[in-house]
Amino acid sequence: MHSVPVRAAVLGALVAALVTLPGLGNGTLWDNSETAYGEVAREVLLTHDWVVMHLNGAAWFVQPPLFFWIAALSGKLFGVTAFALRLPAALATTAMGGALGYVTARVAGMRAGIIAAVVLSTSLMQAILGRLAVMDALLDLCVAVAILCWFRALQAPPNRAAFLGGALALALGTLVKGPVAPVIVVLVIAVWLVWERRSSAPVAFPSPATFAIGCVLFVVIVAPWFVLEALRAGAPSLGTLIGHYTIGRYTGVIENQSGPWWYYLPVIVLGFFPWIAFVPVAALGAVDAARTRAGSFERLALIWIVVPLVFFSFAQTKLPNYIALILPGLAIVVALWFERLIGAADRRAAFWSALAIPLVILALGVAATAFIHSNHLEDAITIVVPQAEVLGVMMLIGSLLTVAAIASRWNAVAPYVLGATSLAFVLFIAFVAEPAAEALKPIPAIAHVIQEQRAPGAVVAIRGVSGSYALMFYAQPGIVTVDEGASLGAVCAARDLYLVTRAADIPGLEQIAAERGRYTLELGSLRGVSLLHVNGPGC
Repeated sequence: MHSVPVRAAVLGALVAALVTLPGLGNGTLWDNSETAYGEVAREVLLTHDWVVMHLNGAAWFVQPPLFFWIAALSGKLFGVTAFALRLPAALATTAMGGALGYVTARVAGMRAGIIAAVVLSTSLMQAILGRLAVMDALLDLCVAVAILCWFRALQAPPNRAAFLGGALALALGTLVKGPVAPVIVVLVIAVWLVWERRSSAPVAFPSPATFAIGCVLFVVIVAPWFVLEALRAGAPSLGTLIGHYTIGRYTGVIENQSGPWWYYLPVIVLGFFPWIAFVPVAALGAVDAARTRAGSFERLALIWIVVPLVFFSFAQTKLPNYIALILPGLAIVVALWFERLIGAADRRAAFWSALAIPLVILALGVAATAFIHSNHLEDAITIVVPQAEVLGVMMLIGSLLTVAAIASRWNAVAPYVLGATSLAFVLFIAFVAEPAAEALKPIPAIAHVIQEQRAPGAVVAIRGVSGSYALMFYAQPGIVTVDEGASLGAVCAARDLYLVTRAADIPGLEQIAAERGRYTLELGSLRGVSLLHVNGPGC
């Protein structure tokens, strides 16, 4: 019996690895999260400082260090490349596929475990986060493992190892992104326990000794870095990290990243694509099962979806990746529904749900075309239009095959057909679309020119264009950001200056420089961004 969850875990991890690892290093890092986090990890190696994080040569008190430690170690092993910096997220996603497959198979059988891993790993947001140099995949793994461990630990008979495993995962999640990890896990488990008691389901609380050991384990793992950070950078650094960038994100708007209360609803629709089509009917089935005494897993999955969704909807700062924490809950609900569906005589609800996928694809195509035309973006996206068309056709064909499988006696293969289609979708993006999209990223190419030509002591500045983090990463830390309106300051920022600015501003800047007796040379221009070399006497 124990071999069934293990096999499901291995297959689940394999599916996740197939989604995330191939072509992981293709293309340069995307601005601005990948380049910012990649630069923080690189500066761990440059400064040899593993306590205080740095960005652009300055102390950085925005996130705890665990992701950056792992990314820096990966960079030390494989070189500071896109592959090395994305590898921690890919491995975290792979581990989550295995963990979800294991627990779901233990509760509902081998097939349900594999389907849960397939659904999770091939959903759009999970696949994307597993291929980016960002910390969300690692946070999501820690939260998922903590929830799944405590789900097992709090069921009869009590399981000390599972409880301590949850405490360990919770501690690591805190070192990834601060208090959000314990807050979400405790909320989910607390609401689940209340529902369990009301459902007369057996609950086994840990012994006082086990609880105490778990608390000590959490403190021993989390406290040292926070103490060292306070000793090195002062207590205000922790106030900035926890007060401004954690609590402040919830109570206020950070970096203009706000949204209405319903912000995450369309994010879920797109992020859980293509499996979102099955969520309404699957959720109804989960609610029915959750009303029974034996429906503990369904109750956990539903709470896992609803509680974080409500929590983050009330936050003032909103970003799409915050809600990725609920994807395992959605995957469980859909997997259990497919398990009930296979072999069922009445498959009409499944048929109509699957039919929604090609209709959604067609609707997205129409909406995207209208958006491009209305915003006059034809020139900007011409490079990726052929790839987008192929992706749309690929998903359309796969979804129609899924509909056909559900309608036939081969309905057991339907989730695998859709999963394989989603896998092909992601790999096409990695090997075809992403390399084509490199032409949309001018900063790495411009940074390469700077690195080839700059002399020691030369200053690099950026003005009026996005991409400062990419410039830091692909050039060197110490980038100067010049205010968009400061034309004189731009050409006088240093004796030997490489200025990245809008191509349209070059003539005016050259004139100002000439008036100050400075020499200018435009070294190149790409997609409206130019590189101007300015030198000569100081202003």
